[in-house]
Amino acid sequence: MQDDEPKDIAERPQWDNQVQYLLTCIGFTVGLGSVWRFPYLCQTYGGGAFLIPYAIALVFEGLPLLHIELAIGQRLRMGSIGVWNSISPYMGGLGVASLAVSFLISLFYNMIIAWILWYLFHSFQSPLPWRDCPINLNHTGYESECEKASAVNYFWYRETLNITPNIETSGSFQWWLVLCLATAWCLVYICFIRGIETIGKAIYVTVTFPYLVLTIFLIRSLTLPGATDGLIYLFTPDWETLKNPDVWLDASTQIFFSLSLAFGGLIAFSSYSVQKNDCERDALIVGFMNSFTSIYASIPIFAILGFKANENFNKCRNWNILRLTNSFNIGDENITLENYDDWFNHFNNTDPSEVESLNLKTCNLQTF
Repeated sequence: MQDDEPKDIAERPQWDNQVQYLLTCIGFTVGLGSVWRFPYLCQTYGGGAFLIPYAIALVFEGLPLLHIELAIGQRLRMGSIGVWNSISPYMGGLGVASLAVSFLISLFYNMIIAWILWYLFHSFQSPLPWRDCPINLNHTGYESECEKASAVNYFWYRETLNITPNIETSGSFQWWLVLCLATAWCLVYICFIRGIETIGKAIYVTVTFPYLVLTIFLIRSLTLPGATDGLIYLFTPDWETLKNPDVWLDASTQIFFSLSLAFGGLIAFSSYSVQKNDCERDALIVGFMNSFTSIYASIPIFAILGFKANENFNKCRNWNILRLTNSFNIGDENITLENYDDWFNHFNNTDPSEVESLNLKTCNLQTF
């Protein structure tokens, strides 16, 4: 440390160990962008096709910018605003902009945490409230609104949000969500109450526990019938999709969002690291760990999607089998899911007009 450095910089606290620092950076980067938005983009752009521009954006955009943020924070040992002001007074607005971005993102992230807490509180009962539709006031059946949608959607829109029919109608005060939101902010305050001292301790749980949950989901999802169909869709690229410029734009945006670049947090975390730390190695670890988590979280999601698609696909074919069986007066056990294609081709060749009159459903596994 040079003697002419300001006293507050020279006395800046440091992480207890390198593991705390890396876990904090990983916990900061790995979030909803990795476990929620990444699988959605993979599904939107044909599974494996999105992985190609994503990997290119990671190497040429994500890792260099991540390295820069870790390096300048570690070298100047200041937060985002202080770093950019030190580089040039005209660049101080970048630090303020980073602060504004982090504040706005924390608002909706904590709202999502509040919803999670609400569902967590309701999960300590059996049966789960979103498993079945509630009974109507007359006790003559289920709520008609729930029957038209589903129990899951009803609990979300009516019990959780109590959403109004349109944006012009004002809703009532949802005190239960306010309590959950206040609890979420209290948890954030507890983690930050003593700076990196409490962050470094809490990070051992807040970072490792989600990986444990993801592993449980992974094991369970891989045992579901049809899971392999979802994984095939995830890792099989549709090369025609790469001609769409939106794929490349969304991949670049995803790298920025998932690595939390320009949020200011990585600069602040690295400022508590020793100046001679290998920040290039840290950037590689954090960047690749974030991408690994994105794929790791996508596997159970696509396995479950494959399971649901197979269920709907089989329901569709069973409906067609019933129509064919009744129309052509054949035994109930003759047409099965395994030989459905053979029977359909046979009837379509021998009596196409009759088959057309049945209005059979088009059963495509990809569309389910």
